[in-house]
Amino acid sequence: MTKKHEHYLTEEQLEYFRGKLINWKAELIRESTEIRERLSDISVEADPIDAASNMANQALDLRTRDRMRKLIYKIDQAIERINDGTYGYCEETGEPIGIKRLEARPVTTLSIQAQERHEKKEREYKDEDVEY
Repeated sequence: MTKKHEHYLTEEQLEYFRGKLINWKAELIRESTEIRERLSDISVEADPIDAASNMANQALDLRTRDRMRKLIYKIDQAIERINDGTYGYCEETGEPIGIKRLEARPVTTLSIQAQERHEKKEREYKDEDVEY
């Protein structure tokens, strides 16, 4: 990091984000545990409509748990970045991401400009795959 970034995030701010990430992770683990317990209480319904509803709810729970698992991984990576001093810096440009963006999405690794470029490229590649 260059001299111009020396005072970007203070120790207090880093500890704030560490606490926010740790609390978020704990909440996700608690919710994931509740979902796992709900999934383990599967009952066979005699009524086909109830059975279909239960299957739909189970599928939603499984997708939710998978998203939680991925988010917990991102949280762990963000905590590692705090530990190694790279938290808050864009992985593409090395520039500060910005406190407001980190507050809104503490696991982000890209600045707004880099994220917009990334999304634009995704749209371009997606548009190339469309056949007319």
